[in-house]
Amino acid sequence: MKFQVQSDYQPAGDQPKVIAGFTEILLAEKNKQEKFNTLLGVTGSGKTFTVANIIQNTQKPALIIAPNKTLAAQLYNEFKDFFPHNSVEFFISYYDYYQPESYIPSTDTYIEKTAKINQEIDRLRHAATRGIFERDDVIVVASVSAIYGLGAPDSYFQAAIHICKGLPMGRDNFAQALIDIYFERNDFELDRGKFRMRGDCLDIMPTYEEELIRIEFFGDEIEKISLIEIGSGNKKADLDEIRIYPAKHYVADTSAIKETCEEIEKQLDIRVIELKAIGKDLEAARLLQRTRYDIEMLREIGYCNGIENYSSILEKRKPGDPPQTLIDYFVKRFNKDWLCVLDESHITASQIKGMCHGDLSRKQTLVDFGFRLPSARDNRPLKIDEFWQRTGSILFVSATPGEFEKSVSSNTLEQVIRPTGLTDPIINIHPTKNQIDDLLERIRDKTKKEERILITTLTKKSAEDLSEYLIGINIRARWLHSELKALERVELLRDLRIGEFDVLIGVNLLREGLDLPEVSLVAILDADKEGFLRSKSALIQTIGRAARNACGEVILYADKITDSMQAAMDTVNNYRAKQIAFNEENGIVPQTIKKTNSNKLLESLKLTNKSVEEMVADELVAQNLEMKDLPKAIKKLEDQMLSAAKELEFERAGQIRDQLRKLRQLSGEMKKAKA
Repeated sequence: MKFQVQSDYQPAGDQPKVIAGFTEILLAEKNKQEKFNTLLGVTGSGKTFTVANIIQNTQKPALIIAPNKTLAAQLYNEFKDFFPHNSVEFFISYYDYYQPESYIPSTDTYIEKTAKINQEIDRLRHAATRGIFERDDVIVVASVSAIYGLGAPDSYFQAAIHICKGLPMGRDNFAQALIDIYFERNDFELDRGKFRMRGDCLDIMPTYEEELIRIEFFGDEIEKISLIEIGSGNKKADLDEIRIYPAKHYVADTSAIKETCEEIEKQLDIRVIELKAIGKDLEAARLLQRTRYDIEMLREIGYCNGIENYSSILEKRKPGDPPQTLIDYFVKRFNKDWLCVLDESHITASQIKGMCHGDLSRKQTLVDFGFRLPSARDNRPLKIDEFWQRTGSILFVSATPGEFEKSVSSNTLEQVIRPTGLTDPIINIHPTKNQIDDLLERIRDKTKKEERILITTLTKKSAEDLSEYLIGINIRARWLHSELKALERVELLRDLRIGEFDVLIGVNLLREGLDLPEVSLVAILDADKEGFLRSKSALIQTIGRAARNACGEVILYADKITDSMQAAMDTVNNYRAKQIAFNEENGIVPQTIKKTNSNKLLESLKLTNKSVEEMVADELVAQNLEMKDLPKAIKKLEDQMLSAAKELEFERAGQIRDQLRKLRQLSGEMKKAKA
């Protein structure tokens, strides 16, 4: 299917010339193509819409990398709206919590890797790699996790099981094939990455689907393939064929496990001799014990915890060679004929450049003290040069491109005129004395008009303290910073837009790219404190959050005008003058951006904005019970589920289990809320 933008709007302002310019550049003959190009677009000028039209015109698959999970989620929603009939996928780190394996020599403290994986985000990651292999019209919106090791695309694709109706394959043989690609059998609870067997039927819950796949056999032949809706058990579609991808991205070639283990043992022997030669007998013994255990696990089940540390051996890479990443999935499928967009490139490019250095320091310590083989160092993010080598055309997108983008870009096209006619906000400077009292007056004025407010502080603690203070005087406020889980941030921004609260307070996450048209006031506390958070670029980005509302204004609380403040105000006022001139020339009256409140990501994850109490009430009403009867409801469902399982009514047991799981979760949340 071809890329086709769906929108009620046509390109306007500076958009047509930018779209035409980059379309021509990207479709030029290969020997004339220029790798690096920059789109300099002011906030609210429709950069995402421009990129969508460039993708439509060039028909190039695209990887769009955002500097954080919040912006990645926003971009995913926007591209999902623009391309409803194409494959738009989401790929960010799937950890709700992640503590990497590390060792602190000064205190002799070993910290084992601990992580909590978000299963829904993991499903979206698997859907992204599946989409790359199965669709030409694929767009993947990612965070910088795209440059971390993911497993070899060749192994992942070749391990996939392709089946079709009439294929001569028995149920037991098919079950073994699933086990070989890391699926687990569970006839009672069918979760992601598991399958169950019942008579001549085999049900599979892939890691990337929201429906289960039912395979029906007639003797040693596949008779029917169906997609089944989870919960209701209703059939959604009959299929002639399907490809089932592995339950894990790291796929070991089972035929080469023996060879891999031999190579690990060989490297282990060499490293043990090296450690003993420098008097590290304890470290040598530790390495010997840990690595031999991993070898045994690989030989027995083809997998071990921390298998990524042996990825260079599994993939037969030379020492120092880069790992296989999501980028390699694009290269495997499309060679260099795809587009890589770095959104908010002034941050994203720097992130990609710096990721490898911190990772190497931690890994080297583990190697030095006998926790890992030297090959573990090759389980790392891509270096910046490796990233450039693997990608095709690069499009930097930013309102404030950095010096790097400016120096390498062959073309920089500006998009400073907004189709909406919106001008950059008016900037006022207020003294820091009594800044909170002054701010309260502004907040109350805006909330009367049902408009929203963003406030930026310098520290997380001050954001939380200010939020607590505002709530205490009956102002509906929340705080946002990096300690919130990815999906919690998405929900928080949605709640701000729909009016669940009025004031959002943050530090660094309220700058780049957030699309919040309801925000009419941005307040920057301590604007005269020079530094990263109050640099020219940071101030321009923060000021831009008020540029999507016709009543947008910005207050800089400061006792002096710093060089960064002056440079930011000069730039913003210049853009404002250009927009006003364009509006007068074309008779345009600025209008606040109108944007739907729908959120494709939250919808795909089946999240809700109801309170815990409301969700509990809904469940109890459905069961004709009162709130005090919640424990009774849970016990009743447990008995029903066990009874259904004993009668081999697994679909009914599964439906009861899903309802039971939700009630248990809500019961736990209620206890936390009361505590």
